[in-house]
Amino acid sequence: MNDKTIDYYFWLNSDWAYLGADRLQGIADKYDVAINYKPVDLPDVYARTGGMLLHQRSPERQAYRVAELKRWCRKLGIHINPHPRYLCPNADLASCMVIAASQSGADITALYKAILRAEWCEDQDISSDITLIDIANKQRLDGQALVNQARTPQILSLYRQYTDEAVGCGIFGSPSYVFQDELFWGQDRLDMLEEAIQRAG
Repeated sequence: MNDKTIDYYFWLNSDWAYLGADRLQGIADKYDVAINYKPVDLPDVYARTGGMLLHQRSPERQAYRVAELKRWCRKLGIHINPHPRYLCPNADLASCMVIAASQSGADITALYKAILRAEWCEDQDISSDITLIDIANKQRLDGQALVNQARTPQILSLYRQYTDEAVGCGIFGSPSYVFQDELFWGQDRLDMLEEAIQRAG
């Protein structure tokens, strides 16, 4: 693996990925580290690693998630709605569209952040073709072409590959970062990821 690369595994429904997105990019820019963006099918990851989807968790765990989100939003100065209108819809198409954009050579940083923002800040349904096309078009990408490409066997195969890779790396949640074979889970571990990059020189 390239010593100057972060493998970034994330779910396109991940509120925590949204909270960490700008800081991750800032770390990569500061140390001239490349990011490999790898959207994953988190429900499949959960099924294979013992995780539970939000609606399956106990009321106590769900309440604590909201409390933690509010704390982190205050700390970071970022607003999200813990209970958006469309909470965690199917993210397969959104994930594959981001992969398709990456394969076409586009800078997908703004695209994936816009998709996350659409769900957590703008009450949009990111499982909708219409929503995703509009988001991509606003990023000056060809939304319809990306949605079409997202449904091709090549892109679907990459999506499955990234999901399998994630499980193989020991990943069980989103966002997760792998640097020099070391796994960091959660945006609250970005400081430790940065320290690992510093140590690597």
